[in-house]
Parts: sequence; structure tokens; C-alpha cells
Amino acid sequence: MPNPSAATPQPLTPDEESLVRALGQVMHVLPRAIDADMVGDRQLPLTEYTALMNLSETPDRRMRMNELAALCYLSLSGMTRTIIRLETQGLVRRERCEEDARGWNAVLTDAGYARLQEAWPSHLAAVRRRFLQHFEGFDLAQLARAFQRAGTAEPTD
Repeated sequence: MPNPSAATPQPLTPDEESLVRALGQVMHVLPRAIDADMVGDRQLPLTEYTALMNLSETPDRRMRMNELAALCYLSLSGMTRTIIRLETQGLVRRERCEEDARGWNAVLTDAGYARLQEAWPSHLAAVRRRFLQHFEGFDLAQLARAFQRAGTAEPTD
């Protein structure tokens, strides 16, 4: 792999600069906007919705807290605070990991699954309004692959 510091850096083109700045704006504004829409609809905050969604997609609707935190792009302490809020509402419960007594699992309850289904239309509407409508006419599969490659933080040569 070539050493990036050995090559003379090339300035970004105006289009590249615009894309990088717009991406930074989207990464900052979009989650807050979707969260505001959902809370305004009296639904779950986006962080809680995302935790429930990820739990709903796992076998037995359970996952280790550190794995759930990674999927939700939260620190373990941030995930713990989120799960405690959900637990006080009866939407999840925490259980010791059977394989490792030091770890904890978050488990989606039936009430949590029902609450997720109730919040889903609000999330869907916010995602369509705040994000997807801006990509009409684009090849979404190609765009998703590009985002996934960029999201791995692995350089491509």
C-alpha cells in the first residue's frame, strides 16, 4: 500500500469539496431532524428506536450490550443509558450473558416490539421526507454500495 504522506497532496476539486462538506452537514443534521420529527409525532427518540430496531432483527431479540452499542454508533455508556430508559418503560430487559457472567444482554420484550411497530410509520415518514426524497432518480443500490465502502474507513486503491 502506498504511503499517502509520500505523495504530494492534491487539492479537492470544487465538486469534491462540496460533497465532503455536504456529507458533514448531513451527518450532523439528519439524525437530529429525524429525531425531532419522531419526538414531534409523540414517538420514540431516534436513539431508542434504533436500539429496538436492531434488537428486533436478532435471533431471540437479544444482543450483547457492547454489540448493540456498536450497531447504534453509541459508546457503551450511552447505550447503557438508552437501555435503562427503555427498561423503565418495559420495552427491554437486561440479562446476564450465559456465556460470560461479566457481560449483559439487552432483550426486546413483546411490549418493546409492539412499541417499535407503532413508531415505525413515523420513522419511515421522516426518513423519506428528510433523506430519500433528495435522491429521486439516483441509482440507490450504487449509492448504498459507495456509502458502505466509505463507511468501512478502508482505503481503496
